[in-house]
Amino acid sequence: MRAVGEMAPPEPLSGLWAVFAYAGPGRELLARLKYRNQRSSVRWLASAMASVLPPDLPAGALTWAPTSLQRRRRRGFDQAELLARALGREVGLPVVRLLKRVDAAGQTGRNRRQRSCAPVFASLRAPPTAVLVVDDVITTGATLQAAAGALIGAGAERVGAVVAGATPPPYSGSCP
Repeated sequence: MRAVGEMAPPEPLSGLWAVFAYAGPGRELLARLKYRNQRSSVRWLASAMASVLPPDLPAGALTWAPTSLQRRRRRGFDQAELLARALGREVGLPVVRLLKRVDAAGQTGRNRRQRSCAPVFASLRAPPTAVLVVDDVITTGATLQAAAGALIGAGAERVGAVVAGATPPPYSGSCP
């Protein structure tokens, strides 16, 4: 697996970190977690995520970019939530459910333009001033951009993100 580390964050994120490139063995590892319920990698992934974060990261809490309710029901879990909870234990930060997914559409199988307009999130409560959003993969950046936008709209001043896998930038374009 090819290490990634800090990445240029798409707006409105204030920071973005990734563990590895979403290709080859890294892609297979995440596919096993996401689609085959093989959770044995969660603790290792959380530890790897913690290792790419700066030690002085300003964050009052961790949250995750939730999957759709249909996917959560079908899988029986939300992989981003599993990663966030494990990362919270690793770094000693509270993990709080701050977002709900408003749309039902998943991102898998969509092209770059479709992805950029798909995810819609709403804030469930007032977030802390600084929040770190956890997700499994960044492909176009649309999911993390939408999550950050909802959190900033609810009062957060800084929203960073950490992911396990990352495809290469550039990220999403604008919606029509």
